[in-house]
Amino acid sequence: MKKTQLLAIGLLSLMLGACASSNSGAVYSRDDARKVQTVRTGVVESVRQVKLEGTKSPIGTIAGGAIGGVAGGSIGHGGGSTIGAIIGAVAGGLAGSAIEEGVTRKDALEITVKIDGGALVAIVQEADEQFRAGDKVRLIENGGTTRVSH
Repeated sequence: MKKTQLLAIGLLSLMLGACASSNSGAVYSRDDARKVQTVRTGVVESVRQVKLEGTKSPIGTIAGGAIGGVAGGSIGHGGGSTIGAIIGAVAGGLAGSAIEEGVTRKDALEITVKIDGGALVAIVQEADEQFRAGDKVRLIENGGTTRVSH
């Protein structure tokens, strides 16, 4: 029984890790490769710490429900086992969804930049590179995506 629960928790962790995506200024999707990007320059006006919410895919809910159903089904015998499995699946699904969102939540920065020419824009990206007010930066635009880079 313990081995089954540990295996299920391990599988849930792997699936949640696979759900994580990156909003880093240094990470590009495969579709972004070999496309022309527009570059504008400017100066950082301000930087604010923010959070990027985690993913909310069905994977966490399904995996949590499966683990909860197995765990709940091991309680009692006959009809009690069935009720335990149902309650366990519902509780596990809710917990799995919350765990997925929490595990995939990331620290980010809201970077406000005064673009050369006067416009003021704000971009949010993962906090994997540090920016300070007064830094000269480049805004790299590709379709609807803009990233800040030194």
